[in-house]
Amino acid sequence: MIRAFGHFTAWALILLVLPVCGNARAADPEPIGSTRNSRVAFPIPAGTDASARPKLVMLTASWPPETLAAMRAAAPNVTIIDGLNRESALAQAAQANAVDARLLTPELIAAAPNLVWVATPSAGIDRLMGVKGLADRDAIVVTNSRAAHGPAIADHAFAMLLTLTRNMREHTDKQRQGKWDDADNVTRPMALQGKTMLVVGIGGIGEEVAKRANGFGMRVIATRRTDAPAPSFVQKVGKPDELLSMLPEADVVAICVPLTKETEKMFDAKAFGAMKKGAILINVGRGKVVDTSALVAALQSGQVGGACLDVTDPEPLPPGHPLWKEPRVIITPHVSADADLTEERVRQLLVENVRRFGAGEPLLNVVDMKTGY
Repeated sequence: MIRAFGHFTAWALILLVLPVCGNARAADPEPIGSTRNSRVAFPIPAGTDASARPKLVMLTASWPPETLAAMRAAAPNVTIIDGLNRESALAQAAQANAVDARLLTPELIAAAPNLVWVATPSAGIDRLMGVKGLADRDAIVVTNSRAAHGPAIADHAFAMLLTLTRNMREHTDKQRQGKWDDADNVTRPMALQGKTMLVVGIGGIGEEVAKRANGFGMRVIATRRTDAPAPSFVQKVGKPDELLSMLPEADVVAICVPLTKETEKMFDAKAFGAMKKGAILINVGRGKVVDTSALVAALQSGQVGGACLDVTDPEPLPPGHPLWKEPRVIITPHVSADADLTEERVRQLLVENVRRFGAGEPLLNVVDMKTGY
């Protein structure tokens, strides 16, 4: 199933750029990172000369040489000790002011009295929420990379969706057999134009998914926790408690929320029952947002017409699991963020936050540890 999907990723992504073809000028790069909840991790008086800034230490797991060079150039007063694992990082903890979240353990937190910044290269922080001692240290600012992954994840979501709606796996099978066979498919192909997509969680990832849905001529509605205004390409934004009333409107439902206490098993039997019969589910958030047993039942009954899953619960999905055998399910192994663009955007965001850290400025993408995003 996964192998068949791979043949169509390039095809799907080509389609994604069609609405902008003909414009010879490349779009200006969008700024990366959010100022919502921005906080200073290590205060430095404004106007302090760069040569007089305090010396800080950051422990990191492993970054490419060019990324390290950019980080060090951005903040000469920050000594970056790279190439560490959790054991070697613990030995350096006493001098650490900042740490790569991949190295973070309860033991390191306890041994790092000067720690004020934890930076994760991932968008989700569900692992960090379980690290004992982190949420209790108000002085520690936690940042993630949520804005960096959006474009690649949204591309992947639509690659899966198009594979399903255009029956591309069937055509791949015929190609392997050397057959030019235009016989009717088992399931009638679906055009996206005019259909409605509900984006559940229109944050950094959800907004990118919504942009692409709009480009395909879909009507886009969404849910959002905050009162931030809706993007121009989203026709309606509701609060999370309005989800059940919005589900019946959607032909495609895209889950883009992080995993928190509020979102765990958000999609249960009740939610699937509220969906339009035959609607398609996309999950590029976290597997535990979906009650897997309820999803399997909804697929088998036909209430849910198909599912595009880059994340599952359990994960990895074990051999023999019922989802593997569902004919209208696309499964990929949590790879939607993988892309050269993602790596570059993570690098840009990290370098900018290192610069801000060394200069005593508010950091980008600060996470509220009470809510988990």
